[in-house]
Amino acid sequence: MKTQNYKNHIRFYKPHHFVFYPVAIILFCISMHEALKNNDQTLLWLMISALIVLIGSLSFMLRQHYALGNQDRIARLEVRFRYYRLTQKNFENIEHQLSLSQILALRFSSDEELIELIDRSINENLSSNDIKKLIKNWVPDYMRA
Repeated sequence: MKTQNYKNHIRFYKPHHFVFYPVAIILFCISMHEALKNNDQTLLWLMISALIVLIGSLSFMLRQHYALGNQDRIARLEVRFRYYRLTQKNFENIEHQLSLSQILALRFSSDEELIELIDRSINENLSSNDIKKLIKNWVPDYMRA
């Protein structure tokens, strides 16, 4: 498996990104083409186009919502556990000073740099992107949704 880092940490879900969505886009284009050239059934083809857009949008939102919500909870628990293991202190005491996106970015850091990055994130209000760029020893997450 390829070593994960900032430049390649984004993951695609092949059935959705490379099959379902392209098919939906093609169907939408066909239905819009038919709506524009077919004067007597324009309304029908516009309704079909709207339905395709609705189905595509809903499938994207639901897939993302459930998978990412669960992933966020697990990643937050991972950072809490790692922080406790390294400091013997509860992360919950300082967690409110960090945004969820900052916490999610911190999970990619190694144990050696986690505490320092947490402190810098709180003190300098680093963005999640800044945190990821500061990580020297990237801990990959190959199991993300």
